[in-house]
Order: sequence, then C-alpha cells, then structure tokens
Amino acid sequence: MSQSARAGLRMMAVHAHPDDESSKGAATMARYVAEGAEVMVVTCTGGEAGSILNPAMDRPEVLENMTAIRREEMARAAKILGVQHRWLGFVDSGLPEGDPLPPLPEGCFALVPLEESTEALVEAIREFRPHVIVTYDENGGYPHPDHIRCHEISVAAFDAAADPDRYPEAGEPWQALKLYYSHGFARTRMQKLHDGMLARGLESPYEEWLKNWDPERPDVMERVTTQVECADYFEVRDDALRAHATQIDPNSRWFVIPLDLQREVWPTEEYELVRSLVDSTLPEDDLFAGVRVSESVETEKVET
Repeated sequence: MSQSARAGLRMMAVHAHPDDESSKGAATMARYVAEGAEVMVVTCTGGEAGSILNPAMDRPEVLENMTAIRREEMARAAKILGVQHRWLGFVDSGLPEGDPLPPLPEGCFALVPLEESTEALVEAIREFRPHVIVTYDENGGYPHPDHIRCHEISVAAFDAAADPDRYPEAGEPWQALKLYYSHGFARTRMQKLHDGMLARGLESPYEEWLKNWDPERPDVMERVTTQVECADYFEVRDDALRAHATQIDPNSRWFVIPLDLQREVWPTEEYELVRSLVDSTLPEDDLFAGVRVSESVETEKVET
C-alpha cells in the first residue's frame, strides 16, 4: 500500500500511562502512519506512580525526576512511532497492593468525577476528529484502576463527542465511526509463540504463564473481531518500548522471542469491534474497514 493510501483517515488510541501505547497496538499505529493516516495517542496520566522496572534506571536521581523523565520517554516513543501525542493531564492512581487494599490517593485519575475526565477526552476528540478510536475493554486489559477508568471515559466520550448538548465548551461536535478494544494477551498467541520457541530448541518465556493459566479463564481470542497484519513494524514497536527506559528492561521477556519467529507465527495485532456506524464484514483485517474519506480532504466529509 502506498504512503498516501490512507490520507485523510485518522485514528486515536486512548491509553492510561506512558508506555501503554508501545505495548498495545504500537505496530498497528506505525503501519497506519507509514500508509498516510494520522494517528494520535492520548495518554490519560503522567505515569507518576509507576515503579522503576529497569534495574539500570533504578537510581535516586531518576526516582526524584520521574515525572519529567516519563514525559521525555513518551516524547521519544511518539517520535519513533510517528504519532501525534496529547496528555490529558490527570494524576496516576498507582496500583494498590495489600490486604486490605489501601485507598487510592486523593485527586488521582480513577477518583476524578467521570464527567470531568470525559470532558477532557471529548475536547481531544473534537479537536483531532478521529474516524476510529481504540481503547481497553471493561477489564482495562488488566485491573489497574487507571486502565478501567480509561475504558470508562473512552466509551462515554465516543458518544458524548457527537452530542452538541454535551460539553458545549469543548469544541464542535464530532462523530467517530468505530470503537475498538485492543487485546494483547491472548492465550492462543502465547501458545503459538511458546511452541515456536521450543521447535527451535529455545527456552520459552511463556512456559510458566501457560502452566499456571486458569482453565476457567476465557481466551480473549474468543472476542477478537479484527486482526491487523503489522509484522513489518514489530521492530518499530520494540524501539518505542525501549524508549520507555524506566519501565522496560531491554533484557526482559518482551524481547526474548526473535522477530522473525514472531513474524512467522503471529504477524498480527488483535482488536474487538464494539461500536460501528459503518458497514464492515467480520472478521476484519483493517481498523478502517468500511470507512472512506471523500477525495476532498479539505471538507472532511466521511462517506459510508
């Protein structure tokens, strides 16, 4: 596909923290940017409460400047992926641990009234005018309070952004056409990559996960409607991940499986279509399936 094939098309990916965009759907975004679409990542929080997960970055001066460093990391990742970026400006809620769980910190993203955080996203949607919005499912991908809140405001804003009576100060109404949930941790995918590693005589990073997988836990592949082929951009994805140096250890399991094996065994990223105002036949191989922009991009009229 040519570099201008998707000119006029716009996609928005809504994430909870910096680094989430690089671990969930990054290769898809890089592919669409390369094909001429505009892609914006919206990050709800600054990731201030994130732990330092890379031993090489576990230094006092890093911890003292975590907010500024995570902003710099996000800027590098966005440049690598070729995406536009917008902060919503909310404060990381942290991941509560303990028994009983401690209360969330006052003023954090998960405790901000839903109307307030939804309005912030509505403003971003009306300004960027995406045709497609991607976010997390109702479980947040995993049950972090910020991920769940990200899901809630994304679903609410999808409708509210199009309603002229909602948030009139947030800009001119805009109707996005498709809403997706991203699904990254599918058991089927892990099994295939695991089997591929063993077939090459290599140690698999998924052996323990698969061994301890709850048989009652459904595989998210049962929900997937859309698989986007993006294997050519796995290296870009990994470079963007490494840009988040406080969060990503370059020697971690993220990078153990050879890229050629990934391309051979599982060359796609997975999504679930949950809302659509255009006709599209399932299963899909394209988040923009059914969306067509008129030749006059200047008018921004969407034909369905």
